[in-house]
Amino acid sequence: MKRIAMLFGIGVLLLGAAAGAETVVSTHAVLGEFAQIVGGEAIEVVTIIPSGFCPSHYDLSPSDLRAVLGASVIFYSGFEPWIETLADAAGSAALVIQLPGEWNTPETAAAKVEAIRDVLAERIPAEADGFDANAAAYIDELGSLGDGLMERADALGVSEIAVVCMAWQADFVSWLGFDVALTYGMPEGLSLQDLKVLAASGRDAGARLVIDNLQSGIDFGAKLAREIGAVHVVLSNFPGAMPRTATFSDLLTRNAEALFSAIEPIE
Repeated sequence: MKRIAMLFGIGVLLLGAAAGAETVVSTHAVLGEFAQIVGGEAIEVVTIIPSGFCPSHYDLSPSDLRAVLGASVIFYSGFEPWIETLADAAGSAALVIQLPGEWNTPETAAAKVEAIRDVLAERIPAEADGFDANAAAYIDELGSLGDGLMERADALGVSEIAVVCMAWQADFVSWLGFDVALTYGMPEGLSLQDLKVLAASGRDAGARLVIDNLQSGIDFGAKLAREIGAVHVVLSNFPGAMPRTATFSDLLTRNAEALFSAIEPIE
């Protein structure tokens, strides 16, 4: 709470948001991109957490407070417990909306887009038709992208390939059709004994890939892959954190291609 109070004291000196602006704050890049696609020119989106950061380790700054003070809507996922406290401390009148759960498949992303559409339509009813059209067009694009990725996965026979996967990537990897034999959690909570147990289980399952999550750290996964004798593949949960991932669609494509490339040479 001392950290919040300090930020508030500094942030008051930095106020100056444009009056009447419909500013939408997102805690991370995925929700920010979805909000901008749905809202178009009717809103201005400010994203707090840079894509390369682990959200649970992010340290708030005075500029984050200033963004919240000027916001009409704040979207967050639920792994940012500071966001409601921050909004309360700033005296923000913004709607604070939690959109929990995964987003890294076309279907789960579409659900987030629809939820954002509904919130923005309630907040700015005059723009509701435009929000609906924007959301529908984007969801169609996601569906087409997903169909193409699934066709490629089926052609490669990924359902026959066992993998060990960091839990935050398991939904995407399972959606593509890989056999997720084992998952593991945040590396900082795993011990050397955990590494040995996972490696033994991974070898028993015939795992050919260890699939890691960039934002949670990749050293543990690299060690696990060496212990198993598997290929180490690093995916990201956020656009912009890796090359050729400027958008969420780019991210899905890049993550899928990383997995496909890892298995094609040994097919």
